[in-house]
Amino acid sequence: MNNVQKYRRLLWILLAASLILCICFGYHMAKASIPDEITVYEGEESQLDKTLPSAAFSYDEDIAVLGGGQYQLQCKLLGMIHLKTVKVQSMPKQTVYVSGETIGIYMETEGVMIIDSGEVDAADEISKNPAAHIVKSGDYILEANGRNVNNKKELIRMVSESGGEEMNLLIRRGMEKINIALHPVLTKDGSYKLGIWVRDNIQGIGTLTYINKDGTYGALGHGISDIDTGQLLTISSGELYNARILSVSKGLSGNPGELKGVITYCEEEKLGTVETNQYRGISGCLNTSGRQELMHSQVEIGLKQELVAGKASILCNVDGSVQEYSVEIQEIDYNENQTNKSFVIHVTDKELLQKTGGIVQGMSGSPIIQDGRLVGAVTHVLVNDPTRGY
Repeated sequence: MNNVQKYRRLLWILLAASLILCICFGYHMAKASIPDEITVYEGEESQLDKTLPSAAFSYDEDIAVLGGGQYQLQCKLLGMIHLKTVKVQSMPKQTVYVSGETIGIYMETEGVMIIDSGEVDAADEISKNPAAHIVKSGDYILEANGRNVNNKKELIRMVSESGGEEMNLLIRRGMEKINIALHPVLTKDGSYKLGIWVRDNIQGIGTLTYINKDGTYGALGHGISDIDTGQLLTISSGELYNARILSVSKGLSGNPGELKGVITYCEEEKLGTVETNQYRGISGCLNTSGRQELMHSQVEIGLKQELVAGKASILCNVDGSVQEYSVEIQEIDYNENQTNKSFVIHVTDKELLQKTGGIVQGMSGSPIIQDGRLVGAVTHVLVNDPTRGY
């Protein structure tokens, strides 16, 4: 075989490899363009084909019924090549009351959360770390010597009453409950300490997204995590209160802004309860006063596959009243695993940009409206570009 033949052979191999790569890439892109899960309204299942990006895609006629209004469809390319199995959830048409109102949030953890452990200066002049390699950041202390621990004050009192005797603690670590033993250390000031830092409550300002007819609500669009550990807080109880915006710290590149306000923690200002703190946000139920104050306009819920790039709006309160501001929806990912980062919005409203610089802390939960339907909520700001967020 001469050099020319070798060269031609190499070209054919490279061409074949390039063709295979193009086919694989095209297959991957086609697969990624179809959502893994689709929700449809009851009675409109015949419109499923509209969820497909091209006429080259189709659903197989065979349906695998899962129950509870769920079933599976096989999606194919050109009617022959299997792309993926799509789960379909059927639901009745739903309307909610959108809000955009600023709310004050107060939550108490289940037990007390361990932030970290460290050394204490003992009375004998020797630094000691009694909790080292025993507790972990993110553990929750539920009981001490068989008694419930509801807050930091109770734990401090129990440690003080121990007289330095070994304490048996029941802690929750993830989904597991385990028993540990710690020896309180007598410190220079005459008190006993376990060498741990703990937290038992959290408070802040956020935005109410929507309210159902029965008074249940959703807010924030993301869960509340501990500022030190980054872990989602497990709560035992919580309340919503009226909040008043005092000023706005504008967002700048590399420095996210913030809504600064005051929360009045009294019974007259209470709007409802916080019952769950999950990855997608907080939820609970409004009281009578909260429903009267916060139930405003009613809109339909938009389905994920109905979301399109283009004009939309957000509702938020940055200066004392809820207003609607224009935004643009960009970079939609229908299969994003982190469901509170499913698409990017860009603030285009000059008035909002003038007031806040874009998206700031406290706006999380602001409802996003497109074509008169609720399609999502503001959840995060892009730190290097406060005009954009998820």
